[in-house]
Amino acid sequence: MNFINKINPIFCRESHKPTQTRASMSGFPFVTFVWFAVSFFFSCFYLSAQTINLEQARELALANSRSLARYELAIRSSVLDEKNQFYSMLPQVSAGYSASAYYLRDWGFVNPVDTFSAGLNLSISQIIFRGGKSFIEKAIASISTESVKLDAQSEYFNVLDFVDNAYYAVLESASSLEAEESTLKTASLGLEIAEIRQRSGMINQGDYLKALADKESRENSFNQSRRSHALNITRFKNLTGITETPEFEKIAFSLYDDILTHLAGISDEDADFLLEKLRAIMEVSNLTLAKAQLNNQRAEKNYESTKRDYAPTITAEIFSGGIGFSSPDRFNTPGGTGGVSLRGTIPVDFWVLKNRTEKNRIALDSSNIDYVNSYNNVEQELQNALSAAYAQAGSVLSSRRSLEYTEKHIEFIMERYRLSQASVSDLNEATTLFINSRNSLNRASYSFLQSLSKLRFLLALDDENKLISLLLPQI
Repeated sequence: MNFINKINPIFCRESHKPTQTRASMSGFPFVTFVWFAVSFFFSCFYLSAQTINLEQARELALANSRSLARYELAIRSSVLDEKNQFYSMLPQVSAGYSASAYYLRDWGFVNPVDTFSAGLNLSISQIIFRGGKSFIEKAIASISTESVKLDAQSEYFNVLDFVDNAYYAVLESASSLEAEESTLKTASLGLEIAEIRQRSGMINQGDYLKALADKESRENSFNQSRRSHALNITRFKNLTGITETPEFEKIAFSLYDDILTHLAGISDEDADFLLEKLRAIMEVSNLTLAKAQLNNQRAEKNYESTKRDYAPTITAEIFSGGIGFSSPDRFNTPGGTGGVSLRGTIPVDFWVLKNRTEKNRIALDSSNIDYVNSYNNVEQELQNALSAAYAQAGSVLSSRRSLEYTEKHIEFIMERYRLSQASVSDLNEATTLFINSRNSLNRASYSFLQSLSKLRFLLALDDENKLISLLLPQI
């Protein structure tokens, strides 16, 4: 799924190498219109949707996200700041006017109309030398815009992660509820058989009470699972903005069989090779590292800018002139000049500049340390996410086998119970084993999907198929 690339190019980060970042904001008003139009379309279309899948849930969450909308405004504001910095490098045009009229002169009253005068002046000046600070400040403004874009893209992946987890939570709780309902039916059937046998004297009062208690316990577990499922649906609806409860399309876990088998049985050599491959991608694509690199570039530019404060500032006045009006003389054009005049300022408070330069040098050193820390943290997260994927893949396969055995076991025990060859305790143990195996498979399966979601975030991939192709061995 590449929704953000299709809908809003301002969130699409170009290749962020550690030494270079770029920004592009062409066509922004049209993009803004498309973003809100698509948001409105998705909101209206899915409000009454009967069935929803994960892809649609992601699109809804993106369209409903207030945080992404705020980042869009922040990007627009940052772009305007960048334009202002560029405009400050252009010739500065200033105009002034004045007007006066007197009603008293030499202690005698006069007609204000006869004394009215007005003037208009215009000047054009251009800063021609600041020691290169103007270009540095423009670069800092560009870095700030790119930094906001990275924040927006990071929030984009956060939204995807939130909605993925919310969708998985609904499916997991639904599967758990289904298992609880199955065991409740088994316990109810066991109680019905126990009641018949108790009335005919085939079992004692204690076994009957145990069957009754087991049924009530299963019903309590079923009610708790139903409440948990309802809460998960509510969270999902709040995240996506839908009002009606849709049918949730189940995850086709059979499509993950190849990647599960590969990761569960991966060798140490292949695991090391995979880590190196993903680390190389992470160094180029990871949003946290890109943001840390931008912070480092900003600190470097600030340090360079303060060193240029020692240079003088030279301003040239290109044109200055005006036009006036007075009652007796009518229009006149006083003092129009079209030459070039220079004026400059030279800083002399070197102790202040030295202190400021040293402070920004410390900030640069600190940003270098922050980048190294960010890299180490992200690398550790990558290793942890891969280790979790390996472990969860193995758990999924073993839990599948365990559930298969427990399903056959509970069928065997139930048949023996009908034939009075198994006790209420045997049936209770079998149903407990079944529900535990079912829940274990649910947790392992959706935890594996969450580990894939974490890897997508670390590698800045919004398409799960691309990630799986990276995880599978290349043939």
